[in-house]
Amino acid sequence: MQSAQQIHPPSPGAGETRQFLTFRLAGQEYGLDILSVREIRGWSGVTPLPNVPEYVRGVINLRGAIVPIIDLRARFGLEALEYGTSTVVIVLRVRDAGNSALGEFGIVVDAVAEVYSIETEVIKQTPEFGNRIDRNFVNGLATLKDKLIILLDIDRLLNHDAQRLIADKSQQHD
Repeated sequence: MQSAQQIHPPSPGAGETRQFLTFRLAGQEYGLDILSVREIRGWSGVTPLPNVPEYVRGVINLRGAIVPIIDLRARFGLEALEYGTSTVVIVLRVRDAGNSALGEFGIVVDAVAEVYSIETEVIKQTPEFGNRIDRNFVNGLATLKDKLIILLDIDRLLNHDAQRLIADKSQQHD
C-alpha cells in the first residue's frame, strides 16, 4: 500500500503542531483549526430565512451579531438526524482568501468530540471522496488513536457558502 504524501511541506521547525477541535457527523470524526472557533453552544433553534439553500437553517442573534447557521449534515448530503441533547452549534470566525475577516458562521454538528494537537507531519493528503465532500474543503487526514479524522478547511467551505448565498440573493432581485 502506498503511503499518502503530506499536504504541507515540512516546516522549518520539525515537530510543529496545530490544534484541532473535532466533532462527529454520521459516525465520522472531523476536525477544524481551533483558532477558528469562537464558541460552542447547545442547539437552541434559529430564525429561519426564506429562499436560502436547504442546508442553511437560519440565523441567530449572538450578542448583537447576526450569525448564519449551516447544518453540516445537510451541507454534506448526509441523512438528516433529529437534533438532540448532544447536537451543538460551533460558532466560527471565517476569513476570506486574502485572510481578511469575513464574519461569523455557525455549523450544526452531531456532537463535539475532543481537541487534539496534531503534528503537521502526520497530516496526509486528501484522497478523492466522491460527491459528498468537495476535496477543496478538506485540508487533509490524520490518524490518531486508531481513528481517521478528516481535517476541514472551514474558511474555504464557508466562503463558498457565503458567496453562494450572496449570488442567490442577487438573482432574486433581478
